[in-house]
This record gives sequence, C-alpha cells and structure tokens, in this order.
Amino acid sequence: MSGWAWLMPVLSLAGIAWAAIKWLRVAQREHYLAGSIIFIRRVWMASYPANLLEIVLLAVALVGYFLAPESLWPVLGVVGMVIFPIGLGYRGRTSALAWTDRLKRTALLGLVLLVAGALVLAGPGRMLTGGSWAASLTIGLVISWYVLPDLVLGIAIPIERRLSRKFVVRAAAGLQRVAPEVVGITGSYGKTSTKWYVRDLVAGTKRVVASPASFNNRLGLARAINENLTDDTQVFIAEMGAYQPGEIADTCSWLPPRIAVLTAIGPVHLQRFKSEERIVEAKSEIFEKAEVAILNVDHPQLAVLTERLGDRKVWRCGTSEQAVDVRVREEGDLLNILIGDRPLGAPLPVGPFPANLACAIAVAMELGVSAPEIVARVGRLAPARHRQTVGRSEAGFQIIDDTFNSNPAGAAQALQVLARVGDQGGSRAVVTPGMVELGPHQTAENRRFGSAASQVADYLVIVGRTNRRALLQGARTGSAEIVLVKTHPEGVQWVKDHMGQGDTVLYENDLPDHYP
Repeated sequence: MSGWAWLMPVLSLAGIAWAAIKWLRVAQREHYLAGSIIFIRRVWMASYPANLLEIVLLAVALVGYFLAPESLWPVLGVVGMVIFPIGLGYRGRTSALAWTDRLKRTALLGLVLLVAGALVLAGPGRMLTGGSWAASLTIGLVISWYVLPDLVLGIAIPIERRLSRKFVVRAAAGLQRVAPEVVGITGSYGKTSTKWYVRDLVAGTKRVVASPASFNNRLGLARAINENLTDDTQVFIAEMGAYQPGEIADTCSWLPPRIAVLTAIGPVHLQRFKSEERIVEAKSEIFEKAEVAILNVDHPQLAVLTERLGDRKVWRCGTSEQAVDVRVREEGDLLNILIGDRPLGAPLPVGPFPANLACAIAVAMELGVSAPEIVARVGRLAPARHRQTVGRSEAGFQIIDDTFNSNPAGAAQALQVLARVGDQGGSRAVVTPGMVELGPHQTAENRRFGSAASQVADYLVIVGRTNRRALLQGARTGSAEIVLVKTHPEGVQWVKDHMGQGDTVLYENDLPDHYP
C-alpha cells in the first residue's frame, strides 16, 4: 500500500464535513424531522435533473471499488456529495446555519455514527474484495454518509426530549402556580391568525399572554411560558402545531387547554401524515382534556367531528349554514356577525379570514367578553403580518403580502382579495413559488392555483423551480403573461421595475431557500 493511500479516508472525512454543512442547515429548517433530508434531496433532483448525476457518481464509485479495490474510484462518491445537489447553497440566502446546542449535538452524533458505520463496513468490504483498508474505509464512509442523515435525526429525538424535559417541567410548574385559563389552538392552517384575533378580542378584559411567533411545538411552548408568563396572567393562548400523530396529545399532557380550537383541515403537511383522515385524528387530540371545543364547521370533516366530542360544550363556527353558534357572513363589503340567529352588532368592514374570526369570537364569549366589547374590538383588529396584509409601496402600487405558509384555501382567498382591492384600470401581478408539503396533492393544487391566478392577474411571476411545471400547466388556461425568476428577491425586483401607480401585486408564499 502506497504511503499516500491513507489520504483517501482523510479527504473523505473532510468532504463529508463540508457537505454536512448544507444538510445540517436543511435539518435545522425542517425542525430536525427524520425523513426531511431524503425528501429535500428528491425535491432537488426533481427540479434539476442534472442532480441525478450524484446517483451516477455513487454507482460508479461502488462498482469501481469492487472491480479495482486499490483504486481511487471511491473518491468519486465524495466528489458527488460535495458538488450535489447543484443549487443548494452552503450559506443560506435567507437563513444562515445557526450553531445551536442542538445542532452541535446532532453533528457530533452524526460523526460518531458515520465513523462507526464506516469501520463496520470496511472489514467485510476488505475481506470481500481484498482491497486496502484505506479504500475499504473510504467506501464505508461514502455508503454511511448516504444512509445515516435521517437515521441520525430519528435517533436524536428521544435524546433531545430527555434533554429538554427540564424546560417542560419548569413550564408546567409555572402553569400550576399561576393557573391561567389555557386556550389551545390548532389546525392545518389559520392557527396564528386565530391566536392574534383571540388575544386582541380578550385583552382589555383579561390579562392575556399568547405564545409568540410560531412557537407551537413542545419546546417552543415551554420557552414561551418560561419567558412570558407573569403572575397576573389570566389567559394563556397556546398555538399547537403537529408534524405527526401524538404530538399534540403529548403537549396537552402538561399544557391542557380548557378551551380548544380547531381552525381548519386541509392537505398541509400531507407528505408526513399521508391522509387527511390522519390529520383530523392528530389535530383532534387537542380536545382530549378540553371542556370546551370550538370548530370551524365550514370543513365537512370538522362538522362530522362535532358529533364525536361527547358531553363537551361545542361551538360550531364559520361562514356557512353549518355555523349555527357563531357565523361571520360576508355581504358585499360588510361582515355580519351572527350569534345563533341574532346579529352581534352592526355590520363591519370586510377583513381577512372570517372563519378564523368566528372561532376567535367564540373564544372571547366563552371567556366572558361582552358583545359590545367584541364588536368594538373586531373593528380594530389588525391582520397578522404576512397574511393578506394590504399596503402601498413608495412607487404607488398596492401590495398584498400573503407570504407566510401558504395553503390552497388561503391562496384562493388571497386571489379574491387581489380581485377586490386591485385598483380599477391598473395591472395585477401574482408573485409565487407555489405551495409545498401537500404530498400527492401538491402538483394538482399548484396547477389549480396557477390556473386561477392567470385568470385574475395580468402577470404571473413564478419563483424558483419547485412548482414551476405545475404552475405553468395551470397558467395555460388563463391570459396572464408568465415571468420566470430564480429567487424571491428577483421577483421583488421585477415588480419594482414593472409595476407603478394604480397597479397591485400579490406576494403569495415565500419558500425557504433550501427549496429550489
């Protein structure tokens, strides 16, 4: 064995360490979910067919090793992992890698398992081929690299739960000591808007603390309580998200809501849940310990669910005839709020998300806010940031910002807002990368949205490649001019260059930069 042969495993480890930077950032952005790495790999391969060459290089490396065990063929696998996927940057455009304690633990665990896996594979590989330890260890590192990332994330879950338990215990103790009424809010979408509506409707009557931003998982809610709960808190509003069955039940085991709200059911995160029926079951875990259940019965699945809630008090809310307890009905440019069959007050100007508003009104009434106070506060509600907020640029064109976590129902409503608020005679543009995490429905939903957008707007600016094909297929049914850009900043620049006084632009969704 020549003296330089040992450089092979050394260079391989260096290449893996370099390649790991981009995938650690993906893991961080995907909430360290097992399976997220292989999913994002598939997205990049589907968007850029040239990335399939990574598989070719890996295959050549494996075949070359078995045909010529003393050769440098295994290094090709390392070259592939460093170069590919083409387009996925090492330094985030919108979010850089943050070396948190959790990320460091994940990287260390990955390194330990990588080396262990390589050593385990190297022995049999050398015996089978008669090759050197250097070449066998190198091919072992390459194989381990492609197998381990999602396995590491899965193994880390119980470790991270145990390490974070002290924060959850502290939060649970704080809740017991302060004893606020807890309002839990979940749903495929609409959670955050409903949370802010509840906060603003109840504040002024009771001292309210709401979980900030999207702190909606176990550790995020524990942090929200530990950092924000005060001794005079009377109501704590907890937004509860879920990426898998059992997650909400686990949160409710130490953060049990007296009032539980389910805002909507849709194909969001369908790639993880696999079916909308499983989404309904996972979200309905929020009712297990609740005394009061509030549901948006515009969704047929939730209308049916109300019959399975036992002796709990149930509020049926929404915009449809099914909403027999709180109904928010649009009539032209006005909203009529009905409690049962009685108007809550005088009609109010139309605002976004009337079904979410209906659920929030039910919470406020359950918490003892009077009808006059609710009416007065509804008139002052401000939309949540990046959720169909309407403003005007310095150049004079209107901007509808709906860039947060788009879903099919919300995207359709955003187009209605574009049609309604667009200045007469001005041009209308939609800037969008489409919607993700919709599982097998993703192509069809983006095709449908592309069709609808091309019929409302004069320009459809498609950002990136993730959903480009589906959006283009849908856009053929309309008359909008199609513009293709690589990134959201390029889309913004196109708007600045082409839109002016009297025009309107809708920014619909904004994918993180680990999507193509």
